[in-house]
Amino acid sequence: MTTTDLPTSVSYQEVTDANGRTFRVGESDIDIMGRKRKWMVILPWVGMMGISSAEYAFASAEDTLHTAHHWNSGHIYWMMTVWVFFQAAVAFPAGKLRESGKLAARWAMMLGATGTLLGYLSLAFAPHVVFAYIGFSVFSGMGAGMVYATCVNMVGKWYPERRGGKTGFVNGGFAYGSVPFVFLFTGYMDLTNFRWVLVSVGVLLATMVAVAGSFFKDPPKNWWPANVDPLNPPEDPRARRSLEKNPPAVKQYTPKEAWRTGRVALMWCCLACTSGVNIFGIAFQVDIGKEAGFAGGIVATAMSLKAIVNGTGRGVIGWLSDRYGRKQCLLAVCVILGLAQFGIIWSAEAQILPMFLIFSAISGFGGGAIFPMFAALTADYFGENNNASNYGMVYSSKLVSGLGAGMGSMVVGVWGHSGAFILAGCISFFAGFLAIFLTPPGRPKSPKSRGVRPNPQPLGEEMA
Repeated sequence: MTTTDLPTSVSYQEVTDANGRTFRVGESDIDIMGRKRKWMVILPWVGMMGISSAEYAFASAEDTLHTAHHWNSGHIYWMMTVWVFFQAAVAFPAGKLRESGKLAARWAMMLGATGTLLGYLSLAFAPHVVFAYIGFSVFSGMGAGMVYATCVNMVGKWYPERRGGKTGFVNGGFAYGSVPFVFLFTGYMDLTNFRWVLVSVGVLLATMVAVAGSFFKDPPKNWWPANVDPLNPPEDPRARRSLEKNPPAVKQYTPKEAWRTGRVALMWCCLACTSGVNIFGIAFQVDIGKEAGFAGGIVATAMSLKAIVNGTGRGVIGWLSDRYGRKQCLLAVCVILGLAQFGIIWSAEAQILPMFLIFSAISGFGGGAIFPMFAALTADYFGENNNASNYGMVYSSKLVSGLGAGMGSMVVGVWGHSGAFILAGCISFFAGFLAIFLTPPGRPKSPKSRGVRPNPQPLGEEMA
C-alpha cells in the first residue's frame, strides 16, 4: 500500500444542487487520507472476510461441537439465532456512535476483532453451554455487527457516485471468506483437534480484522469525488449511467426524517423476509443434503458452493444495479431466491445431485444479493452523512430474520424439510411484492423527472 504525504491545507468548495443538497468538492482521496480510495474497498473486503465464518461456517461445525461438548442440536441452532440477533442489534447504536464522532472507524474494527476472538475461544473452552452463548452468540455477534456496519458504510461514503458494485464486492467478503472454514470444520476438525483448530482460526481472523481496520478513515461530511461534477451529468459513462438509474438522495436525511418517509419500515420488512430465508438456508442446507442421502463431502461442497456464489453474487448484483437500477435488481433477486427454495426441496427429494448443487448455488446468489441492494438503496434514498444510522435501522430487521435458524428448526420438526422450504419460497415472493412499493423519497415519480438534473452553470463558473 502506497501512502502520499498529505498537504498542509486543501481548498474545497461547497455547492448546492436544485434540491438544496450540499456537495463538498475539490478534495481528492489522496488529499484526505494519503492513498487512493480503492483501499477503502480492499480493506473493508478483508475485514468482512474475517467475520464471515461465524455465520456461514458455523453450521458445518455442528456435529463436532455437539459431540465434544454434549450440547443438543437445538442449542447449536439457537446459538446461531442469538448470534444473528446481536449482530443486527449493534448496527444502529454503533452507527450513532460513529456519526457522533465518539467511535472512530478504527476502534470499531478493533472491538470487532476482539469479539471475533472471544467467540472462537468460547466455542473451544466453554465449560457450559451458557458460556458459549455469552462468548459466541453475544460477543462475537456484536463484534461482527461492528465490523459489518463499519465496512459497508465506509465503502458507500468513498464511492457515492457508483456505490452498487463496490458495496456488493465488499459485502461479498461476508460470504465467500467462510469457504475454507466450511471444509475445515466439516472434513478436518474432530474431537482430537477441535480446540486447536478453533483457537487458530479465531486468532487468524481477529488479526485480519484488526490489521485491515487500522487503516480505516472516513471522508468529510458531504464529500464528493473531485473528478465528478455533482451538478451535471458526469463525463465518465459508468458514473453517468449509475446516477441516471440511481439518482442521489435529494437531501441528507436524519434517522427520524428517514423513518417518517415510510421507506425504512418497508425496507425493514422486505429485508427481514429475505434475510430470514437466507439464514434458514444456511442452517439447513447440510441437513437436507444428508437426509437426501448425499455424502458428507458432497454436502460440504454444496454448502461451499452456496457460500461462494452468495459472495460473488453480491458483487455481480451490485454492478448490475449500477447499470439497471437497484429496485429492478431487488425485485429479480426476490423471485430468484423464492424459486431456488422450491428447486432445493425438489432436487433433494428426487435425489438428483447435480440439480441440488445448482439450486444451492442459485439460493446462495439470491440470499447474498439482497444485502448490498439494501445497503446501497439506503444511501441512495437518504444520503451518506447519516447512512450508518439509517442502514442500522434497516439492518436491524435481522433481529427478526435471525429466527430463520431457531424457528426454522421448529418448523422442520412439524412440517419436515419439504414444508419448511416451501414456506421459505413463499416468504421470498412476498418480499418481492413489498419491494414493488419502494420509491425514492422527495423525488417526483414521473420517469421524466428522474436522473441528475442539469445545472445551467458549469461547476467551474460557479466556483470562479
